[in-house]
Amino acid sequence: MISKLPRWVEAGSFLLALVAGLVNSIGLLGFKHQSISHLSGTATQLGTSFVITNVADTLHLIFILLSFIIGAALSGAFLPSGALKLSHNYSGLLLFEALLLAGSVYFLSGSSMIGHYLASAACGLQNALATTYSGAVIRTTHVTGIFTDLGLMLGAKLRGESFDSRKARLFLLIISGFIFGGTLGAYSFHFYKFNALFIPATICLVLAVSYSVFKAINSKKT
Repeated sequence: MISKLPRWVEAGSFLLALVAGLVNSIGLLGFKHQSISHLSGTATQLGTSFVITNVADTLHLIFILLSFIIGAALSGAFLPSGALKLSHNYSGLLLFEALLLAGSVYFLSGSSMIGHYLASAACGLQNALATTYSGAVIRTTHVTGIFTDLGLMLGAKLRGESFDSRKARLFLLIISGFIFGGTLGAYSFHFYKFNALFIPATICLVLAVSYSVFKAINSKKT
């Protein structure tokens, strides 16, 4: 069970889920109704593309998947573990995610597929930033697993086991952030098209700076 949930974990999880919801909704509206922040739908599209679409579309879907993996690999290369810890230096990766999203705006504005791949890499990088916290699986770019975990927790409670309210709170924050991000993404895409991706890029930039300051302050106290 999560005995203590720091505010920085709550705020960071919510804001990262918000970023993913923004990117994914913009992707659904602008990338041929294609999900970007998670790959279940893309993998299914890839499977069907071998039968019903052309080679170019199949290759595009493969590059989307590979871009997500490359983004996750970048996180894995720079972080010593997938556990969420204040001692880790997330600022550099958050800054790089902001640059990837800003770069995707540049290419998408010119109708280049490279913009799709940069956005997918940004989501892969973000999803790998932190995979666990005190035993709770954290995925900020999709919520299928989180809904599953909540269902399992409720089922265990019905069976008479204790209910980890702090873990449930963390999961609900991620879900609400993702949904709110989707709403904000749809609204902003209506007015700004792909320039709306500057919103999640800016959030990542602010998070990078805020985390650096927060880490520096806490290191002085210890």
